[in-house]
Amino acid sequence: MTNRSKLPSTVYLLGLTIFSLVTAEFMIAGMMPALADAFSVSLAQVGNLIAFYALGMALGGPPVTVLLLARGIGSKQALVGLLFVYVAAGALAAAAPSYAVLVLARILMGVASAACIGLCMTLCAGLVVLQSRGRAMSVVLAGLMLSPVAGVPMTAWVEQHFGWRASSWLVVGLALICTALTALRLPKDEATSAPALARQWATLHNRSLWGAYLTSGLIIGATFAAFSYCTPILIQEVGVAPGQVAPLLALYGVANLLGNMLVGRIADRHTIPALGWGLALMVLALGGFALAGDARWLNLTCFIALGLTGVALNPAMVARVMKAAEPGALVNTLHTSVITAGLALGSWAGGTVIDAGLGLRAPLWVGAGMALLGLLSLARPLVARRVVGKCA
Repeated sequence: MTNRSKLPSTVYLLGLTIFSLVTAEFMIAGMMPALADAFSVSLAQVGNLIAFYALGMALGGPPVTVLLLARGIGSKQALVGLLFVYVAAGALAAAAPSYAVLVLARILMGVASAACIGLCMTLCAGLVVLQSRGRAMSVVLAGLMLSPVAGVPMTAWVEQHFGWRASSWLVVGLALICTALTALRLPKDEATSAPALARQWATLHNRSLWGAYLTSGLIIGATFAAFSYCTPILIQEVGVAPGQVAPLLALYGVANLLGNMLVGRIADRHTIPALGWGLALMVLALGGFALAGDARWLNLTCFIALGLTGVALNPAMVARVMKAAEPGALVNTLHTSVITAGLALGSWAGGTVIDAGLGLRAPLWVGAGMALLGLLSLARPLVARRVVGKCA
């Protein structure tokens, strides 16, 4: 029991690293007006800086990982090297003299970030015993969920008091600290300790793995189809005062953390049921939110219930991928890319239905539909699990 209760401190270091990476991705949302003024561009162009980062993650991460594997570079060495690249790109973004340079820097940051997140999960899997992987992953991925709750407000506060460049340099400094600690604290690994490229490539010929990827993409897509537009929904549809939005978002973040801890406890033993019940709650929460009308208590209950699922299902999503295939860097980086693609698709679909004149609550229906598809994607593994249970 004692061994189970303690995780290596390096697991928390990997969580801090992901926190710095994801904070840099979304910090743009907290300083849009300042960037628009600084570079004389529209708010839409500033918003595209998040999309460019996500594009770099989705398209650049897997090729970089393949290149590293082809050269036989160990996971720790690869992570430290890519973190240095990330810090350099972040410094370029902080000192960017023009919008075009900032776009280039954000794309480079996204490419390095996707590969780094995949490597963090791979290294985490090797730091703990098989039975503790779900718990360890919940700690590492808590960094992802803390970034909108703590990281983005922190960078927004710094921007308001010291300017957007100071905020950018703060994130660069945090990433540099993580780089140094990773180089010093993570145990040494040999290139041969990681599965060879051919072996990892062969792992991709796996229907169960792609089924897991599909479910993950739908979960994150459903979440961000709704969450991307939650502020105008809360203000214009629910009647929440603008000053009350930040506390509600913080409460949503707390729900994310609680859900993440709960799912992390059961992800290893009950992976598919955790995903199934989580997706069922998502469908109910999003559908209820869409139909809540003027009932403020129901609107807010559904909003917080959504926080308990969605991104909080990450430990079960990762556990399913790791059960379907050996948790190599390529497998994990592709998973990160799929999740990022789901995020972009969900946000785009939510915006499209609003632009089509279907109303501010329309993205909630998009999210409910994607969550339902995610639930249906579990039909095959649920049936297989039941058959195995009967045979046993």
